Amino acid sequence: MIDTRLLLDDFEETARRLARKGVDPALVGQARSLADKRRAQVRAVDAARQEMNSGASRVGELMRESRREEAEALRSELSLHRARLEALEQELRSLEESFDDVTSRLPNLPADDVPDGRSEADNVVLRTVGYDPADYAGRQWEPHWDIAERLGILDAERASKLSGAMFALLKGDGARLLRGLTAFALDLHRDSYEEIIPPHVVRGEVITKTGHLTKFDTQAYRLRDDDLWLIPTGEVALMGMHQGEILAEAQLPVRYMAYTTCWRREAGAAGKETRGMQRLHEFHKVELVKLCKPEDGEAEFQSLVADAARPLEVLGLPYRVVELCAGDLTFSASRVYDLEVYSPGVDRWLEVSSISLVTDFQSRRGQIRFRRQGGGVEFVHALNGSGLATPRVWAAIVEHGLRSDGTVMLPPALVPYAGVETLQPQR
Repeated sequence: MIDTRLLLDDFEETARRLARKGVDPALVGQARSLADKRRAQVRAVDAARQEMNSGASRVGELMRESRREEAEALRSELSLHRARLEALEQELRSLEESFDDVTSRLPNLPADDVPDGRSEADNVVLRTVGYDPADYAGRQWEPHWDIAERLGILDAERASKLSGAMFALLKGDGARLLRGLTAFALDLHRDSYEEIIPPHVVRGEVITKTGHLTKFDTQAYRLRDDDLWLIPTGEVALMGMHQGEILAEAQLPVRYMAYTTCWRREAGAAGKETRGMQRLHEFHKVELVKLCKPEDGEAEFQSLVADAARPLEVLGLPYRVVELCAGDLTFSASRVYDLEVYSPGVDRWLEVSSISLVTDFQSRRGQIRFRRQGGGVEFVHALNGSGLATPRVWAAIVEHGLRSDGTVMLPPALVPYAGVETLQPQR
């Protein structure tokens, strides 16, 4: 959630920045109105409580002075004050609920230097690495699903038979390749990040406080009989670990990585761009998360971008770095760089990692703070990104590695993990 003081003390600038994300100004105005009312109500409740406390102390003094009749009269008067205080507290609770409902719909503020724009078309390509169009000329490239099904390592028909559209069933070397990708990524990052194996389901409170379950969300899967949700990304569990905690300054930065299975409904996404491994409801990913001091956020962000790009460079896959415009930013992010791998089989750039600077947006609602060595307590700043999202990287490896005899040559760095140098037709 955004800092309430921004609504009260810097409303015009806050509304302007949120408008860059496409937020309705009326919603921001409603949040400010409720913040004003809540602040006034808090003052009224505090004053009423102070009056009650003073009255109770006076009753005690009168009783000690044996002025029982005056004490009883004041006690009767205080019962009326108590009823008034309870009414004020109930009104405050109602205002808190309304305020929470409205502010939960307000996304994080975009960074000032994020480019303007409302859609993917307005995103900015910052750099391209390892891509030369001449390398792809004069050859017929195949999409990974055709290659993989011919080799017998991807079975779309049986995946659909089991679970419906947008699920994958990998076999033999195809399954080992995916498993190898996750082990490769974990090993690559092991010196910089602490590996965590978290639960793959979290409580509703946890997923809500990370901004992944908003009032208008339709992407998450919920367990039918429990207030538990399947994680859409390992970030949810990793950020939830420290909710309600105060860390020591010396602990920062905290750097975690986790290999998890992730679930997303991807509502309305079915179509030609969802074939094969392009877009799935269930997928495997190594996630990277950082918690740091506010002044270190930008430096840690650039470091995280480099960490997320490293597997692509080691695997020899061409990629580009794209900065998202304000209107295309995710709900919780103030800045996002996407890493996109070139897919020659479909002649498209496909996102394989989204690196986000979340500032204090998640930690404020989740109450994740740190204590300065001088004694002050502040909210940590959070960052997250995919260390390696397997589906599209798997697909890019298959497409780039295709040889004239129909087999697929794997990048040398993956051979120890996959156990083979080439993907051969499965028996």
